[in-house]
Amino acid sequence: QLVESGGGLVQPGGSLKLSCAGSGITTMDYYAIGWFRQAPGKEREGVVCISSSDEILYYNDSLEARFTISRDNAKNLVYLQMNSLKPEDTAVYYCAADWPGYVCPAPHAAYDYWGRGTQVTVSS
Repeated sequence: QLVESGGGLVQPGGSLKLSCAGSGITTMDYYAIGWFRQAPGKEREGVVCISSSDEILYYNDSLEARFTISRDNAKNLVYLQMNSLKPEDTAVYYCAADWPGYVCPAPHAAYDYWGRGTQVTVSS
């Protein structure tokens, strides 16, 4: 239902832009879309969510200065722009969709659909 792309290997201080495509969801703009990540040996953590009304909720406030979520409804895509990347940002990044999407779910709430993730590795 959801497909992430844009991950890869980047040096510390670099940037990546992840995309979340609704391959099975034709109207992503009706959903709240969240980004999550899971580092090796750690639990999955919420990063940020955007509601159907474009309200943004950072699940991890410490990432707000470097990570930005946005939508392109015409393309049925949601993005995660990540700047000033650090080695500790290394993780598999997942997007998830929740309906109805007028309010972002709590970070540990159940989302309806998940992607399979894209690997982000920050290393020199």
